[in-house]
Amino acid sequence: MTVVHIFPQKEQQSEEIPHSEEHKKSEDPHGIRSSVTLELAVHDVRIVIEEQKQQSYLLTTKLNILFVVNGALLTTLMISRLVLQPSVFSFAELLGFFINFSLLINAFLPRQVAVSPNLGDTKFLERYLALTPEEYQLQMMVNQMATYNTNKQRLDDISQSLTYAAYVTWTIALMILLHMMSSYFVQGI
Repeated sequence: MTVVHIFPQKEQQSEEIPHSEEHKKSEDPHGIRSSVTLELAVHDVRIVIEEQKQQSYLLTTKLNILFVVNGALLTTLMISRLVLQPSVFSFAELLGFFINFSLLINAFLPRQVAVSPNLGDTKFLERYLALTPEEYQLQMMVNQMATYNTNKQRLDDISQSLTYAAYVTWTIALMILLHMMSSYFVQGI
């Protein structure tokens, strides 16, 4: 009888344990999944913002290169004294340099950079520390997405100015070449 009594208890225990484990499996993976997914999303947003910073550094490098190239082209014109000879080429070159330096200065001008969270907000601690960890991560992700969009517009403006400046630089270099060729051929004739 003792054996019979232990056996039904094992059946009851085995029935209860899988039921509670199934219950835990149905709740925990969903809770863990949403928490893990949220952490992955926050991590991905941070990676994208870091790539945006790298793009900003790349645009600054391009800006510096275009300033140096334009300075070199202007120096070439001054040394060759072609810019001092009144002609259509001289006028076009000077106009091109004016446009180009205007575009470069527009790209160089400081723009307001968005940061998240805004630590200048005095109610930051009150508002965010009252949130649960998941709500906090969600709010930070929303803030970082807004920050990304704001900074993306700024980077797009700089990139557009630099693209136009590169085309103008190429046009100026072509005009300088044509100006030099025309001045040598006219003097040779």
